[in-house]
Amino acid sequence: MRLIALARLLQLCSQALPIGGYSHSQGLEAAIEDEVVRDEASLLRWIADVIEFSMKSFEIPCMLSMTAAWAESDPAAVAALNEEYLSTRESAELRAAAVQMGFSLRALLCVLPDFRKETVDTLRSIPELSLPCAWSAAAAAWEIQTRESVMGYLWTWAENQVLVAMKAVPLGQSAGQRVLLATGAKIAEAAAHMDSVEAGVDGAGEISSENYSNFSPGLAILSSRHETQYSRLFRS
Repeated sequence: MRLIALARLLQLCSQALPIGGYSHSQGLEAAIEDEVVRDEASLLRWIADVIEFSMKSFEIPCMLSMTAAWAESDPAAVAALNEEYLSTRESAELRAAAVQMGFSLRALLCVLPDFRKETVDTLRSIPELSLPCAWSAAAAAWEIQTRESVMGYLWTWAENQVLVAMKAVPLGQSAGQRVLLATGAKIAEAAAHMDSVEAGVDGAGEISSENYSNFSPGLAILSSRHETQYSRLFRS
């Protein structure tokens, strides 16, 4: 990986990135309320399951399709994939979180000097831009390799989940770091798995249909319950 691409990836992964990720629990706060997540072990299981049954099997392959479409300068494919991704968000909160963070990342990317006018125009042309779509635009423009892009995306999500649990369970800092250490191995496995997924991406930015699976009813139910949760800290 080129050093400049690594620097750009670190910028994307930074907690200082102004996209508002800290305000979303992505369903975890409801899981804590229902005591599905109540300690270090159950938090690790929650993170590993969401990566395995939702992100690795759908969100990441979809993001890779978007990256390929950006690389091919195909705005119609980018828009279609973005719409498909949003249609799979199981609750109003999950959809709103993806759109809010996508909107915020787009606002940032459009004022940075590294992006071509064509990329900026496409970003601005999509009414409800999702976070994976904006992230994939940055990854394509900054020539961040697939494995590194996947690892960065999953790491930022997992780190935020740990920060949510530290506030809401609550968990101590050492417990949080142990969870991140174990999660790092899961993320590395998921990134390695993306080699086979990327092989299914054709020149039009499409991924073979067998690589899509977003069946995670537990996450959907808990996220829906969070919408009416009486006492909460997070928006989703």
